[in-house]
Amino acid sequence: MHYVDMSKVVETSAYLKTLSQDKDDFSELLRAAGDELAFYNWCEGILQSYIGMYTPGILGVFLFQIRPARPEVDEWVWVITGDLPTAYITTEDAPNAACALDGYIGAMEEWVAAVEQGESVQSLIPVNAPPTPEYAQALKVRLELLDQHILSDHQDDLAQTGPAES
Repeated sequence: MHYVDMSKVVETSAYLKTLSQDKDDFSELLRAAGDELAFYNWCEGILQSYIGMYTPGILGVFLFQIRPARPEVDEWVWVITGDLPTAYITTEDAPNAACALDGYIGAMEEWVAAVEQGESVQSLIPVNAPPTPEYAQALKVRLELLDQHILSDHQDDLAQTGPAES
């Protein structure tokens, strides 16, 4: 198992109880994230779910403990969803939600660059959208907003690579 900083996440059921508004939005994002994992044959089921980052109407960064279908699959995986393509990010280089979002942005930027250059996106992160210049441009704008207005508030977390040293 790769290191995940569990102090940076909250169980989704507990988090949902703290919301006075945006409960429907949060629940919809959680459902979409779970549906993303259910799509893959390497995930036999979800054991637990946590929220690492939530911006109402924009995105949720969820951490799931799954029942892997194969021994080489890690039991922990991040899912990013919201007003952008839903995708999973492994915990290998993502000990917290900020690192997962950073990895997501980087992978999606590679997809955008490939589309802009007319290259194949086959070996890149799966995006449930046509690889057209129009879609790539719209995604590029969203990624820039995420980077500048959400991820920029989590610089300390981006520096984290493993357990804190004593």
